[in-house]
Amino acid sequence: MHAWAKLTLCLTLALSGLLGWAARGEAQTSDLVSTSSLRVCADPANLPMSGKDESGYENKLADLIGEKLDLPVTYTWYPMATGFVRNTLKAKKCDVIMGYAQGHELVLNTNHYLTSVFTLIVPKESDLANVTTLSDEALKGKRIGVIAGSPPADHMARNGLIGKAKPYALVVDRRYESPAENMLNDLDAGTIDAAILWGPIGGPLVKSDHPDLKVIPLIQETLPPKMYYRITMGVRQGEKVWQRELNSLIRRHQDEINAVLAEAGVPMVNDMGDAVLDVTQ
Repeated sequence: MHAWAKLTLCLTLALSGLLGWAARGEAQTSDLVSTSSLRVCADPANLPMSGKDESGYENKLADLIGEKLDLPVTYTWYPMATGFVRNTLKAKKCDVIMGYAQGHELVLNTNHYLTSVFTLIVPKESDLANVTTLSDEALKGKRIGVIAGSPPADHMARNGLIGKAKPYALVVDRRYESPAENMLNDLDAGTIDAAILWGPIGGPLVKSDHPDLKVIPLIQETLPPKMYYRITMGVRQGEKVWQRELNSLIRRHQDEINAVLAEAGVPMVNDMGDAVLDVTQ
């Protein structure tokens, strides 16, 4: 499954809000969490986020959390698709999902450690390099790549950009296909004029493999659907003790988390999604 589908899976199932677990006793909340390793649930083919070779930035975040807990990191690998939570976290095979959209009822979310946004990606030397909104007249008549069914498609339709858009598949087997990488390769080749990708996917791919492209966070889009999302760690419902332990780690080590994300090329924005964060200061 394409990495954006991971976020879509979280968001579409979050509409009914979190289930109320506050009344459940805490005595049982940490019984299932391993004390011998940090057991992570992850997709083995979801780079730049996670990979079986542990080269993704979520793998590096897991290493950071494991270090702070003084625990080795172990993985349960499963494709990020329908059934992921049921067959990993709920099956008690692992204890944390490193990246999950805030508000997903299938998991208990920690505090968010990242807020990011969809991005416009263009050649650095093109006439689109100064575009910051999808309503910019410079985009009229351009062929823009977009993941079908993702929030930016609605904004493109509103601004008359769908007619010449090139859609890329939302749901694929990432072992064999990567729509985001295909989109950026097409942009390099001139097949499309611009690309729109979720920042935590597009930013790292551009940084690692596409030096002639520019990533522009779309922080000025004010109409729905929203273009920014807060990302948390997900644990089993009811495990409030474990949730609070991770919340404490996030709070105390946010600067180190930011450093991992910045090194990967993930664009970070403030909690309201309307300003880019400079984490280098």
